[in-house]
Amino acid sequence: MIDDQKPSQEAEKDPMIPDGKVNPIDTDYQIGQDNIAVQVGPFGLDIHNRVFAISGLAVIAFVLITLIFQQQVAPLFGDLRGWLTSNLDWFFISAANVFVLLCLYLIFSPLGRVRLGGTEATPDFSYLGWFSMLFAAGMGIGLMFYGVSEPLSHFSTALGGTSLENGVRTDWAPLGAAGGDAELATRLGMAATIYHWALHPWAIYAVLALGLALFSFNKGLPLTIRSVFYPLLGERVWGWPGHVIDILAVLATLFGLATSLGLGASQAAAGLHYLFGLPEGNTTEVLLVIGITLIALVSVVAGLEAGVKRLSEINMVLAALLMLFVIIVGPTLAIVTGFFDNLLAYLQYLPALANPVGREDVNFSQGWTAFYWAWWISWSPFVGMFIARVSRGRTVREFLIAVLLIPSLACVLWMTVFGTTAITQYLAGFQDAASVALPLQLFTMLDVLPWAQVTSFIAIVLVVVFFITSSDSGSLVIDTIAAGGKVNAPTPQRVFWCTFEGLVAIALILGGGLVALQAMAVSTGFPFTLVLLMSCVALVKGLASEPRSV
Repeated sequence: MIDDQKPSQEAEKDPMIPDGKVNPIDTDYQIGQDNIAVQVGPFGLDIHNRVFAISGLAVIAFVLITLIFQQQVAPLFGDLRGWLTSNLDWFFISAANVFVLLCLYLIFSPLGRVRLGGTEATPDFSYLGWFSMLFAAGMGIGLMFYGVSEPLSHFSTALGGTSLENGVRTDWAPLGAAGGDAELATRLGMAATIYHWALHPWAIYAVLALGLALFSFNKGLPLTIRSVFYPLLGERVWGWPGHVIDILAVLATLFGLATSLGLGASQAAAGLHYLFGLPEGNTTEVLLVIGITLIALVSVVAGLEAGVKRLSEINMVLAALLMLFVIIVGPTLAIVTGFFDNLLAYLQYLPALANPVGREDVNFSQGWTAFYWAWWISWSPFVGMFIARVSRGRTVREFLIAVLLIPSLACVLWMTVFGTTAITQYLAGFQDAASVALPLQLFTMLDVLPWAQVTSFIAIVLVVVFFITSSDSGSLVIDTIAAGGKVNAPTPQRVFWCTFEGLVAIALILGGGLVALQAMAVSTGFPFTLVLLMSCVALVKGLASEPRSV
């Protein structure tokens, strides 16, 4: 995903050279100065000796232990996920609120006039190109997996209980239950879904992306997570405090990606079983991970232009066509009106959904929201670095408004199209989708529409290609961090990380399935949440020292 479009002629110079006034940080640190550059046979390596070694060995040890002791670790993952979400749900919800409030403050404060790349910097991409890349960043395996299952799950649980005023509620129902009121259940279900896919997650990404862009394009520091903390740590950022930050970023990104890859494998396996009768289960999912990881490795070797860029373009077209097809043949009027109704419902219930304490719908806030925020946070280095790389030349205000709104609206549209269609089918008597496993619900919804075999096959292709592009792009981001901020490190290093993303996904599938995947996303998301909260302070300090555009 990084650099997946060529900039204009004006932007072909080194993006690290600022235009106009900036307040750079004076440091003697050179990118790659702590790296080890060696030749292993025909393969060259250029790695940060501490970050790469510790994070790489930790991942290898995790894979080996999980694969060797599958039966023993499976219950541990379940207990770990349950403990973290039940005890730290308030922490994750509060942290996400902080990120949203910080973004809103920066939009309306004078700091919003700071321009990324210098006071005279011009954007590398047109609005159309920039918006399309932000939209692409918002599309992924998660939207395919949860586009039907999450709205339908929240709707059906809310519909099945009695009202909150009567003191009875349905497990997992957001904000209580609708007591048989289909209209209220729809509003609650869609509002809860949008809450997980709109402003809060994109604020998480925006905070880290803005920090990376500011400290790279304006301050002249390496494009790696530790650079954001220079205002707090000073030169110590190049020592062990910085090493720990980058190691946490590598592990969070890798396990966040592994969670998405595991979800993608389970959904692709469900689709293949639905279409072709292939057996479901761990064996099929593991074979899918192996096969798709091999394709991702080919994409890694092919490079960004021939690999990720072309696959991303194909996926965007297929996703748009699938969504347009559902709009046309599905409940078109309900979808169109639902888009605006769902936005209003989201705004209406947002204060209650974002409340971190005194919740009575603890199964929803712990089982869904706490996991989601940890998962989004673990993805933040991956998506944040991508957004930073394509946003040079934008003001902070322009950057935040676009990053918060454009992908959020794209996600709202996607969830409205697929969620409204599934809920409409449920109310019309087609309730099979609500009774099958989550990975199969998309295909069960498509089965009610025309050309189900074709659209289901397209959905499988979308999942697979999302899998490939996420693995390829994620390995690039992880490698950049593990190479001390070098953006053009040798390809074999990316091959290493791409391979181990697949191996971690396999280990988690065999060591507990979906619960294990979610457990590791939450486990790595927790310490990195602390990192992100500290980065908020560093970001404000960094912006305050910058000259502002008129």
